Amino acid sequence: MEESGYESVLCVKPDVHVYRIPPRPTNRGYRAAEWQLDQPSWSGRLKITAKGQMAYIKLEDSTSGELFAQAPADQFSGTAVESVTDSSRYFVIHIEDGNRRQAFIGIGFGDRGDAFDFNVALQDHFKWVKQQCEFAKQAQNPDQSPKLDLGFKEGQTIKLNIANMKKKEGAAGNPRADPASTGGLSLLPPPPGGKTSTLIPPPGEQLSVRCGDPSSSQQHFSRRCFCTLATAQACHRCHC
Repeated sequence: MEESGYESVLCVKPDVHVYRIPPRPTNRGYRAAEWQLDQPSWSGRLKITAKGQMAYIKLEDSTSGELFAQAPADQFSGTAVESVTDSSRYFVIHIEDGNRRQAFIGIGFGDRGDAFDFNVALQDHFKWVKQQCEFAKQAQNPDQSPKLDLGFKEGQTIKLNIANMKKKEGAAGNPRADPASTGGLSLLPPPPGGKTSTLIPPPGEQLSVRCGDPSSSQQHFSRRCFCTLATAQACHRCHC
């Protein structure tokens, strides 16, 4: 991955303490209880920056911003940064100066949340570095990326339910009558015992029904009757 030309800030904590630590006698790790925690050697601000793949832990003066010490880190949980074995608020960092002088010092946070943010900022940066390296390798060798195989394996079978398919086809071959095909009207027979409605002409309109016609159902209307009949009876007003 190409080195980035600018430096980004990952984390800033305004309150951090620096301690002188004794040499580690064995490989069991550092213990903060062996430090003089009530007498820090220096106090100030901590800043984590990133430039390309590298992360830099910088200790600066809280007022002037002058650099006190810097620890470059190329990986998480390496020699550059190491947690102590007896606390989550203290770490050991490997500082370097421009003259290649190196030293291990202890740092501690008064707030446990600040220590957590410090740890997570470094983890997230090196996770990003790992992803960028994998993307660069895939771009250089696209043929080596895993391909999706959708073919059948040897001896693999599938099961089709033909009975359900036939039922669906039979249902599709006998569609129900669409109400729209009858003009949107539902033609239903009259209820049992219901009377057939009698058409009453409006005033002034002739009704061509002849007396004595079986279809008239004993209704006697005149061709020139101007009466409106409310019931199916003979008109007594015009004597028709």
